[in-house]
Amino acid sequence: MPTDIKVPSLGESITEATVSKWLKHPGEPVAADEPIAELETDKVTLEIPAPAAGTLAEILAEEGANVPVGAVLGRIADGAANSLTHPALRAGSPLSRIAGEGAERSEAGEGKPVALERSGPAVRKLIEESGLDSATIAPAGPGGRITKADVIAARGPAPAQPPPGPVSGEREVRARMSRLRRRIAERLKAAQNTAAMLTTFNEIDMSQAIALRERHRDSFEKKHGVRLGFMSIFVKAAIVALKELPAVSAEIDGDDIVYKNHYDIGVAVGTEQGLVVPVVRDADRLSFAEIEKTIAEYGRKARDGKLTIEDLSGGTFTISNGGIYGSLMSTPILNPPQSGILGMHKIERRPVAVGDKVEIRPMMYVALSYDHRIVDGREAVTFLVRLKECVEDPSRILFDL
Repeated sequence: MPTDIKVPSLGESITEATVSKWLKHPGEPVAADEPIAELETDKVTLEIPAPAAGTLAEILAEEGANVPVGAVLGRIADGAANSLTHPALRAGSPLSRIAGEGAERSEAGEGKPVALERSGPAVRKLIEESGLDSATIAPAGPGGRITKADVIAARGPAPAQPPPGPVSGEREVRARMSRLRRRIAERLKAAQNTAAMLTTFNEIDMSQAIALRERHRDSFEKKHGVRLGFMSIFVKAAIVALKELPAVSAEIDGDDIVYKNHYDIGVAVGTEQGLVVPVVRDADRLSFAEIEKTIAEYGRKARDGKLTIEDLSGGTFTISNGGIYGSLMSTPILNPPQSGILGMHKIERRPVAVGDKVEIRPMMYVALSYDHRIVDGREAVTFLVRLKECVEDPSRILFDL
């Protein structure tokens, strides 16, 4: 009996997804729990595992289709894949004729149709698209299989490409926005329309933080297996400031203000698909090493598209580091329903007045965007001053000053 492939529960507030890609084609064998499709939600891209072993019998939701939770994406038939169920070998197709015509030749010892049937679906499809006769292809794969390299060799050299010239055709290309990009656009515009957003700035002398990092970098990495970066220092400094100024991590719920006594810090990460904000939970209870490990793991998962809904849910305050892209100054946009976001920027050596002298120091501009409905200017400015004090003298974090 066929097994339905259904859209799983996607997490709180997410009711539908978009079929991003099918990893298997009808007629191909699948193993239980093997990824067979990718779904794109408002937050992440998820792999859908096969609910049972067998053959992918049919696809009911094509790529690009929007599907609600619980919808049937396709069906898996019982048993191993039958090579004749592949579209390339259905009755009347060129390969079915090739296989049938070659059956008599195989009895004479040629064995080419056997090699064809032993080959994978992708190879059979490539043979059909190339218009080749499988009997003319010498199999070099294990077990007498025809490989993709064999097919490419049989096709001969590719035709020479014409020399570069003026680009013809359309001057513009229209592409459909991904679900993640649409969601980002909606949330950012909602933040502008809802919050009374304002940004205040300060600058930080990074000399002590850099010296601390240089002094302990090797021993820190040797002991903890992760590099000591500036983000853990800023996370800890932000928590010190948030404890003193709880309105910056509060949020508005109707006519109420909800103050948070926990510190789940979102760290903005840029990916090819868009900006995502995984959350370092209970960061006040974590060591510098634990924060760096968590951020490094999120970075790897973001690059590999492995972030889960749970990784991105919640968050009481966000830190965004535009400095990694070279940004000198910016006004970050709030991440609703949060009321504050800290923007870090590029460290640049420039002359500053130190006492009665002018010295060259590594300086960083920092920005705090906040919701003026619940955060007053005094609180916002004080937040950055406290952050500045902690980063310029990290011992204040250690001694809770």
